[in-house]
Order: sequence, then structure tokens, then C-alpha cells
Amino acid sequence: MTNRFLGVRRAALVAGSVALLGLTAGCGSDDGTSAPSTGPATSASASPTEAASSVPSGVPTDAVSNSLTPSASPSPASGTRCHTSELSASVGRNNPGAGQENFPVVLTNESSRTCTLYGYPGAAFVDASGKQLGPDPKRSSGEPETVRLAPGGSAWAGLSFANPEVSGAGTATPAALVVTPPDEEDPLKVTWKGGEVPVSGNESSVRLIPFSPGTGA
Repeated sequence: MTNRFLGVRRAALVAGSVALLGLTAGCGSDDGTSAPSTGPATSASASPTEAASSVPSGVPTDAVSNSLTPSASPSPASGTRCHTSELSASVGRNNPGAGQENFPVVLTNESSRTCTLYGYPGAAFVDASGKQLGPDPKRSSGEPETVRLAPGGSAWAGLSFANPEVSGAGTATPAALVVTPPDEEDPLKVTWKGGEVPVSGNESSVRLIPFSPGTGA
């Protein structure tokens, strides 16, 4: 009789322990958080746009990266953006004023489809051997817009710097301006005919404004 009683008691104790363990596993921790799930995690609210905006920009600081890197701002119409192979580049006439030299950097759609540009170009002055002259241009404040380019259409981004004769900056005469369309990696090279540009000293900054429709003429 004693052995049978002990056996029943042990079985009851084991059953109680299992029940207590199941109750503990279903509850959160003392701070109110639940145990992490080991199943696959999905987020219905993480749209592609939100995911892209959460990644730190590669444009970088406020400076435009060298001409071989894309712009930092993701285009809202990235699916229709213009690719380097579809574009030609040129530099318009200088429009000086108030001690500033101002050149329009123009991209023209050479393809048979309508495409878009959004943001700033990458840009760099280079010598005949392809070596960059001076620091990277900086972005001026401005609100980028999506520019739709029909076949043959153009958009321009302003490139400006203080006249070196006024600013006293160190100068060089570039062989070319290397231009990279927004969100692209392949550059376009344009022969530079604008004379000396600032490359050293406190007043050597070159600035860019975002693309607008037209040629800037």
C-alpha cells in the first residue's frame, strides 16, 4: 500500500511541474516583453521606399561625391530614370554676376523613350591625364524636382564658383568636366572651355544646384 501511494504522489508532482512549466513559457518577462519568436519575421509596413530611406545616404555628406559615384538622394521615379548610355552632356555659356561664374551643366536625352532625372549630378574637374583638380563640388540648398525628358529633351544643373581673380583662390585650367547623371555610376566627359577654376585655398568651393527643365540658357 505504501509503495502504491508513493507512486501516485510522484506522478501527481510530475504532472504539476509540467503544467507550471507550460504556464511560465506562455507569459512575458517581468518587464512586459514577450519571448523572441524563432519563426521568420516579416513587416507589412516596410515599403521599398521606407526601406531605402532608412539607409544612410552615400551623397554623401553635403559634398557631391566624385564623378564616378551616384547621387545620394534616391529618385522617386527611379524605375524610369535616365541612364548614362541614353544621355549626352554639355556645358553651356558662362553667365557671370556678382563675382560669380555660373555655368549650366546640361544633360540631353538621346534615347527614343521618355526618362527622368532627379537631384544633382556628380561632377569633377580633371586634367588631361584624368586626375581630379580641386575638391569635390558641394550641393547648394534647393528642393530637387523630377524632370521628365522626352526624346531630345534637356535638363540643366547649375555649377558656380567665385571668380578666382576676386577670391584669390589657387587655380588650374581643367581639360574636362566629368559628369555623372543622378543614381548612375558611368560618367560622361565634357571638354572644359571655361578657363581657370579654383582648386585650392579658402575660396575654392564649387557649388551645384539640382536639375531643372531646359538648357539654362
